[in-house]
Amino acid sequence: MSHETGLSKKRVELLTDGIFAVVMTLLVLDISVPQISSSHDAIDSAAAGTELLDGLFDLWPKLLSFGISFITLAIYWLAHHRQFYYIKHVNRTLIWINFMFLMATCLLPFSASLLGEYSQQQISIFVFGANSITIASLLSVQWWYALSHYSTLVHENLDPINKTTSLRRLLFGIIVYLIAIGISFVDVHLSIYFFALILIAAFMPNKIMHRMTFGALAGKK
Repeated sequence: MSHETGLSKKRVELLTDGIFAVVMTLLVLDISVPQISSSHDAIDSAAAGTELLDGLFDLWPKLLSFGISFITLAIYWLAHHRQFYYIKHVNRTLIWINFMFLMATCLLPFSASLLGEYSQQQISIFVFGANSITIASLLSVQWWYALSHYSTLVHENLDPINKTTSLRRLLFGIIVYLIAIGISFVDVHLSIYFFALILIAAFMPNKIMHRMTFGALAGKK
């Protein structure tokens, strides 16, 4: 319990979990069942099946956008969970940073919908990438702020490796999104698939992430 705010970190975690649950559910609402012509009768079921199959194939950009967005949210939820595993107290500033992080997270269904509906437009890549960069950046700021108040906000038994790997994973994601936006100037379709590379940071072992050369940019704590 923080004496400054009167709020426990548990309340922050519950709010975050609730918002992530809603946002991850909203992603699927953009995917509608294909509608086929009502002129098909029972005898013409083959034509109706072909039309339905074509409609399902037309949903591919939205399904891809849903998959990438859902995984992205899962990765950021895990990152947030890791941070609050070591954060023992919260203060007013940390709570407001978390609010900003959640606000950016709530925008992802819109960005994902834009990407799925206009997958061939570069502006869709930019909006989705910028939204994801904002989420990762705010989560990085939150962890950096917690570490900068190590004696009051963070558990004493924090592994030194975990101090930096969390920031480095987020930095990796930011770099991926920046590259994807850059690639969109050459090939929009390729840039969409490039977003999926954020999975590398999610599954990469801590020791390998800790040794990555670009990790030095995250700073040593």
